[in-house]
Amino acid sequence: LSKDFSGNKARKFHYYLAHQFPLIQKVVSYGSAQSNAMYSLSVLAKKQGWKFDYYTTHIADYLKENPHGNYKYALENGMKIYVEEKTPIASTDKTALFIEEGGRQKEAEYGLEILAKEIESWREEQQIEELNIFLPSGTGTTALFLQKHSKYRVYTTPCVGGVDYLKEQFLMLEKDKNAHPTIVTPSKKRHFGKLYRESYNIWLELQNKMGIEFDLLYDPHGWLTLLENPQIFDKPLLYIHQGGLIGNESMLERYKRKYSENI
Repeated sequence: LSKDFSGNKARKFHYYLAHQFPLIQKVVSYGSAQSNAMYSLSVLAKKQGWKFDYYTTHIADYLKENPHGNYKYALENGMKIYVEEKTPIASTDKTALFIEEGGRQKEAEYGLEILAKEIESWREEQQIEELNIFLPSGTGTTALFLQKHSKYRVYTTPCVGGVDYLKEQFLMLEKDKNAHPTIVTPSKKRHFGKLYRESYNIWLELQNKMGIEFDLLYDPHGWLTLLENPQIFDKPLLYIHQGGLIGNESMLERYKRKYSENI
């Protein structure tokens, strides 16, 4: 949507850019200290002239001492961050806009319906008769609403939790299981946020071969699972880039510290 407001998080939060909220004075949310959603919300709050309070359970000492990536830029946008064990809950304060972790809420449907229409227009321009769509999932919100507004099959794979976790996330927003995306189970469990040599390798290979920089948190898991499932390629495939490239700054720092001899 803009240089500073991009990726699937921008699609999820598009609703809050497109509508007026005269009573709102601040945004409240929670999640990890390097979350893509955290940065996107800091941009949203800055654009709208709102304060931004963000809660997390932990900030690594290295990150505190050397701010970088989403954490650094969200702070520069005016975010106030609080370390607390308990997850905050929505209050009755009508001046505060509460956003669930990762943007998992019904308002996300607005921006994803627009994305589905853009995909359909692109398909017609390219004269593609049928299409499969694939993207990795955290809360699964993007995949869910994309499937709801697309006539093509949307495939996704869990990155944050397992298959059961992803199904639970879908059900929080859509009770009709027939409307859910098709979940592809990865061949091995990769813990979210943990560094894997194969994840970095596929990220680097894609960049070298395609000339595209992908996100280092979600996209490597997505591509590794996708390439294990050739049946998804039975039709032309559209892969949804996850955006969040500012987060690569911190991910690359972590990879360098772990695999310093080769990165």
